[in-house]
Amino acid sequence: MPGTKRFERESGSPGMAEKKQNEVRQLVEQAVAQAFQAQIPPLQSQIVQQVLQALPAAASAGPAARGEDSNSLVHAVSNIHAGSTQKEILRALLDSGSGFCARIALFVVKAGAASGWQARGFGEDEAVKDFALDLNAGPVAHTYQNRVATPGNIAEMGRRFVEQFSGPANEQVLVLPLTLKEKVAALVYADGGDSGKLESSALELLLIATSAWLEVVSLRKQAAAREDVTMASRVETAPPPVQTVSSFSDPFAGHAPMHVPASIPASVVAAAAEVVEVPSAHASAAAAPAAAADPWAGMSPEDADVHRKAQRFARLLVDEIKLYNQAKVAEGRRHKDLYDRLKEDIDKSRGTFQKRYGNTAAASGDYLHNELVRSLAEDDVSIMGSNFRR
Repeated sequence: MPGTKRFERESGSPGMAEKKQNEVRQLVEQAVAQAFQAQIPPLQSQIVQQVLQALPAAASAGPAARGEDSNSLVHAVSNIHAGSTQKEILRALLDSGSGFCARIALFVVKAGAASGWQARGFGEDEAVKDFALDLNAGPVAHTYQNRVATPGNIAEMGRRFVEQFSGPANEQVLVLPLTLKEKVAALVYADGGDSGKLESSALELLLIATSAWLEVVSLRKQAAAREDVTMASRVETAPPPVQTVSSFSDPFAGHAPMHVPASIPASVVAAAAEVVEVPSAHASAAAAPAAAADPWAGMSPEDADVHRKAQRFARLLVDEIKLYNQAKVAEGRRHKDLYDRLKEDIDKSRGTFQKRYGNTAAASGDYLHNELVRSLAEDDVSIMGSNFRR
């Protein structure tokens, strides 16, 4: 392979280069294997190979420097793969990425807009929160449209960006895509700050590892949700709570429900609502103080249990709709006709829910309708379309 030959040519004798590469391979395989815990072997092999392919780019450095860089990359990938939720994985990406540049920030792409989430090296983690990137100009536009890492000059980031965050001493920046199922789910900005440290190859590798791991985590949750829905259709007792499944096409969607049944105080439900895996520090902080609250306090134990099971079952039904109709969900959100596109599935779920809970204490909660609006329409009932009714 060209990369192998280059590695051998610049490292001395072929034997030494091969020995060094074998040592690096063993380190990489060990770290990745621990993170994967013997799951998804084909993907593990793919990530290891991508790590090895990226290493020759740093081969011009001395042997000691190459060893340190390799160990740093292995450690960084291992930290990312130690995460089990989106927030943990993305925070690990920023933490690890800050070792290969002076400043790094992540902007979530949703509904045609890129909004700041967290950063490292900008003074505080939330320095970029809610800052909107211009997706139509400079390296940001090129990265978003072509799904490739794009270097550029700080001036190309736009006047608003420069005024808000200033720029690196050498004026060089890098914008990278975080892709999920061939779609840009987030953009990562990086620069060298005052030090000029900006290791493009290492950052690209971390984005590849992050993307792969996010998809693995999502696949696991989809498989778990599918099993729970199957079990729920066979037995009367609803399965234990599961977290809302994050779809590939909309990986960062999900939030605490805004719509609550009239029989339960909205303030109580909002405080106790399950926080879905969304990169939002404010959401988790707001929910934490009342995490232990019981939204069904005051009801009899029997009625509270029925309400609890009904809400869980509604979530399972809607998760199943999202799971098997990802393309329709994305198109329905875009054109604001979700109900028309998913009518058969929604009406079938309504019948299933009504049969199980229509004559119980939970009937007044309207849980399925609320979950459809919350999870499918992202709390915007207009996205369901004019034909959507309770």
